[in-house]
Amino acid sequence: MLTILANRTYRHLFAAQVIALIGTGLATVALGLLAWQIAGANAGLVLGTALAIKMIAYVTLAPIASAFADRVPRRTMLVALDLIRATVALALPFVTEVWQIYTLIFLLQAASAGFTPTFQATIPDVLPDEAEYTRALSLSRLACDLENLLSPMLAAALLTVVSFPMLFGGTVVGFVLSALLVVSVALPSPRPQQPRGIWDRTTRGIRIYLATPRLRGLLALNLSVAAAGAMVIVNTVVIVQAGLGLGQTQVALALAAFGAGSMVAALALPRLLDRMPDRPAMIGGAALLVLGMLAGPLVGSLTTLGLLWAALGFGYSLTQTPGGRLLRRSAQPEDRPAIFAAQFALSHACWLLTYPLAGWLGATLGLSAAFLVMAGLAALGILAALLLWPAKEFENLEHTHPDLAPDHPHLRGHETAAHRHPVVIDDLHRVWPAQI
Repeated sequence: MLTILANRTYRHLFAAQVIALIGTGLATVALGLLAWQIAGANAGLVLGTALAIKMIAYVTLAPIASAFADRVPRRTMLVALDLIRATVALALPFVTEVWQIYTLIFLLQAASAGFTPTFQATIPDVLPDEAEYTRALSLSRLACDLENLLSPMLAAALLTVVSFPMLFGGTVVGFVLSALLVVSVALPSPRPQQPRGIWDRTTRGIRIYLATPRLRGLLALNLSVAAAGAMVIVNTVVIVQAGLGLGQTQVALALAAFGAGSMVAALALPRLLDRMPDRPAMIGGAALLVLGMLAGPLVGSLTTLGLLWAALGFGYSLTQTPGGRLLRRSAQPEDRPAIFAAQFALSHACWLLTYPLAGWLGATLGLSAAFLVMAGLAALGILAALLLWPAKEFENLEHTHPDLAPDHPHLRGHETAAHRHPVVIDDLHRVWPAQI
């Protein structure tokens, strides 16, 4: 897996991702402490609202940001957004009112809504070989899981020698170093073949996404991932402290078990996907999520919770990580920022649904009911994926172009009007051909 780091451009981009993730992790810890300092007992409400603001920014602004991604070089855009994030992080230690937290969080996440999909769309152009790109996806998943484990530990160590506002300084350094690493390499910036209006550019990614069967299946599986993930993120502290009567250390251990399961899947995925298509692997991962949540009401100890969370982490990564492969093969290079932005927005729309649902169900109906309802929601995602994503995908689809003149360049070299080739939704293929 590490052999792909021999590629200098990818190596710098991966290092930028890791450093920015660490900075973001420090900010997460510092933000909780800042909310407590300003709001006291209402800190949970402040953080919950900040999380909702984050999701709303992701869902609404990612497609808009992608509309402008083809107007400036990708490197320029990524560096500018990193510096915006650094500036916002620099301002956070100086806030004194709750509304200021909300405003700065919106600005920070607005920049991330532009940065993350553009960054993700660049990797397939840097690593055009699918096997290498698969390893990059697994490495990225490992980086995210390690950040979840290590950032709180690093924050705790730093807090023994500095006050919590200094953690925001680490966030600033992370974003600045990320910008320096991005600016140190040349990045491909494919251009659209024809100029487009702002509405066309804003909606193009979602239109391509929803017109592609495999991506409609991916959206359904995003719901399964969000249902299980929200149950883990929202209710782990309730299960451990209220249900099992344990403390904060055990909460961290349970979340670490989830991260460990995810890392095991990320390590196994490259070899697994060499032997198995994406669809059965991802649906199998989602089925594991459903089974894990059905078993949730049976948890009676930290050991059984840890084993269950590890299984859910494995299914989570197995379902989510291959999604980048589907996106890569479902759009022209110049449309990749738009389609990655569509995935970013639509997947976070699923989280915007499941985060409050998991919390409300656990608080009003109890954890057992919450597990069962969220398992049903994840199963609904699997059923939709099975219906929307054909089990057999033909590499070359036969289709015609009745709207094109016989001498159109796209039709040259074909003896008949009907012809076959790999299809992606673009200006010449606005509707997915029927599979016969």
